[in-house]
Amino acid sequence: MRHHLYNPNFKFVKEPEEFNKYTDRSVLQFCLGASMYMPGHKDFIDAILTHKYPGLTSMVMCFEDACKIEDVPRAEENSLHTLDVLSQKLEDGEITYADIPLLIFRVRNLEQFKHFAEQLKPRYLKVLTGFNFPKFNSDNGEGYFSYLQELNDRFGEIIYGLPIIEDSTVAFKETRMDQLLGIKRILDRYKPLVLNVRVGATDFSSCFGARRDVEYTIYDIMTVSDILLDILNIFTRRGDYVVSGPVWEYFKVKKSMRFQELPHINLQESLMRREPLVSAEVDGLMRELVLDKANGFIGKTVIHPSHINYVNGFLAVTKEEYEDALQVLNTSGGVIKSGASNKMNEIGPHRLWAERLVARAAAYGVIENKQSYLALFHAENEE
Repeated sequence: MRHHLYNPNFKFVKEPEEFNKYTDRSVLQFCLGASMYMPGHKDFIDAILTHKYPGLTSMVMCFEDACKIEDVPRAEENSLHTLDVLSQKLEDGEITYADIPLLIFRVRNLEQFKHFAEQLKPRYLKVLTGFNFPKFNSDNGEGYFSYLQELNDRFGEIIYGLPIIEDSTVAFKETRMDQLLGIKRILDRYKPLVLNVRVGATDFSSCFGARRDVEYTIYDIMTVSDILLDILNIFTRRGDYVVSGPVWEYFKVKKSMRFQELPHINLQESLMRREPLVSAEVDGLMRELVLDKANGFIGKTVIHPSHINYVNGFLAVTKEEYEDALQVLNTSGGVIKSGASNKMNEIGPHRLWAERLVARAAAYGVIENKQSYLALFHAENEE
């Protein structure tokens, strides 16, 4: 897999790198980007094999929220069939890892996780990246990860866990910090198996009867923003974990709009001023992505393929950022004027930022400047 294949003619300053489930975790944790969720009973094999969505690099087949309880057996059967077909074609040389998105399964609970996993064949693990653990908290977390460790040991494969923090005990202030610290202790014990930490802002919103309108970002919903900032505080300190941003729920797209019609705008400034650009749905997504990145989220849960270009596109690194990061990493200490002569780079305080930015550049590439985002979002064959 490689990011931005929907736009093969785009000229990068530094090309994004290839990755697959066996890429070193230190890099792979930054590569998930736009993880598209779908019901586990949806047949997606042809879409994968025909590259229907060329920007798709990470997908989740869901046995939980996107799947009715009565549909779980059908979802398990379909998911096993997907693993069977893809692993067989990989084994026969009909496809390579360049054709297979990171494939993740969102289990319903620990019992269903075990039921599904006991049906896995060894060759399935060649195309299975990991499992999402919903409603993850300090009470159920050990069960999920101890069984995941057992699977890794049994198959001699790497199978990752991606906990989803969305439980009401995290939403409510009086139990939040104990829960977050308890979750952190569990993840620290199994750190080599933790690929990504995800958050469930929709579940958090439901605890307060709230839902963000298309005109607002999740950061405007103060009860939820407060939770997300605490999660970032606990899990991104010292660069311990990569945390992925919450889903954007709106996906109507004005396909007649073309970014070439906006050649002179300052994208971020226009978004923050709420100037109409593409459509309310896309503008809202882009506005939230700007704030996701500013706050330290890497990637985002998506529920529609039209979101992929924007989520992954915004994660590309500008040339100025990249040069600043390299300057920080290649200087022993002190303070130095940036190459662009427009800011100071303080070597100690900026080092963690620089390390994460270089990792992001490896996954999503380096572009010339902020104006280049407009060209990167746009695919020539887009209808």
